[in-house]
Amino acid sequence: MSEFDYYIFIDYSENLIGYSIIEKNKIREILPKISKFRHYKGSRDRKIYLNHIKNTLKREKIRDYFERIKIMNMRNNIELFAEVLEFIKKHSNCIIFISVDDFQYRSFIKLVHIIDDTKTQVIRESQLKKGSTEHQLSLVIDNLLNIERRKL
Repeated sequence: MSEFDYYIFIDYSENLIGYSIIEKNKIREILPKISKFRHYKGSRDRKIYLNHIKNTLKREKIRDYFERIKIMNMRNNIELFAEVLEFIKKHSNCIIFISVDDFQYRSFIKLVHIIDDTKTQVIRESQLKKGSTEHQLSLVIDNLLNIERRKL
């Protein structure tokens, strides 16, 4: 794992899009608590899996480890991108890692290059190595999106 100051994960699920931002100092604390997280699509009994994850999120106070977590309707993806870009701009002295859902990658990468091209690394979600720290952290927003989608 490279030494990034912040890790940002952008993901979408059907009509929802969301992002999470975590500071590198919090990663060691959160990893053991999310070790059982996996992709929703890979679960056999999805309803039971989501209930388990929902309980884990509450019990372990997973949201508290993140600087920001936001989920909104897909129609507002530009607003969501703007918030992430604003964060990057405010933290211009930081090295930032961003994982973006493959579906949103092309749109987002164009915007990032406008404001910052040197200290920000943007990759597609599919490029995350399974089992890596980054992959495990991306599963938090993935599961949150699926929980929210199931509520609707």
